[in-house]
Amino acid sequence: MTMIDEYDFQNVQLDQHGPIAVLTISRPKALNALNGDTLSEISQALDLMIENAEIGALIITGSGDRAFVAGADIAEFSNVDGVYAGRELSLSGQDVMHQISSLPIPVIAAINGFALGGGLELALACDIRIAGPTARLGLPEVSLGLIPGFGGTQRLSRLIGMGRALDMMLTARQVKAEEALMMGLVNYVADDPLMKAREVAEQILKNAPIALSLVKEAVRRGLDTTLEGGMEIEADLFGMTTATKDFREGTAAFLEKRPADFQGE
Repeated sequence: MTMIDEYDFQNVQLDQHGPIAVLTISRPKALNALNGDTLSEISQALDLMIENAEIGALIITGSGDRAFVAGADIAEFSNVDGVYAGRELSLSGQDVMHQISSLPIPVIAAINGFALGGGLELALACDIRIAGPTARLGLPEVSLGLIPGFGGTQRLSRLIGMGRALDMMLTARQVKAEEALMMGLVNYVADDPLMKAREVAEQILKNAPIALSLVKEAVRRGLDTTLEGGMEIEADLFGMTTATKDFREGTAAFLEKRPADFQGE
């Protein structure tokens, strides 16, 4: 069922399937390219979704078979002129990607077709990436006289290492699904990435919601500090989990050899 029938979104659709939400970028004639309106609608849809306490995981995908998101909308941003305007455009995109990466629930990208430029940056903001067999991934901005501006220079190198990231960005080449899997750019390759994403989400949702949120927080915050600082963050968040009812339930279920019934408390 759709969660946002009362909202007049033109470029995205947000559906709920039990505890799983699916956000679909829907500009098929533009290969789901990200323009300003689409970025704004993504942000609004995320705000709407996170207010729904039933939602435990989010899948982001693109409409149609040709593209997840083929990039930012070149027709729109080709008119940007001047350092200030360009910086503001970059920051506006980064804000939306940060909103995705900071969500307290797991986020999975189901990549169907092209994920280029801003499309790959959108996928990089997700926690897990699943590619279809025809997926093509890349950050080709240098071929347009630009650099990635929605977080790609930072997230890609953190994910696959500086050498591989620079190879992709300097050559502007597109990486096929199997190579992306080999280099750790995607976690799975599946004939039906959306179906696989739902399977992964269902597996994730068997676990304790607070622990899922805190393990994301530990990893995210740890990347911004030293190893020693990251260990402190881990210890603090580990301590928080031991004070939850879910911890008591999880350990009791393990000892009693039964499935745990987590309540997110």
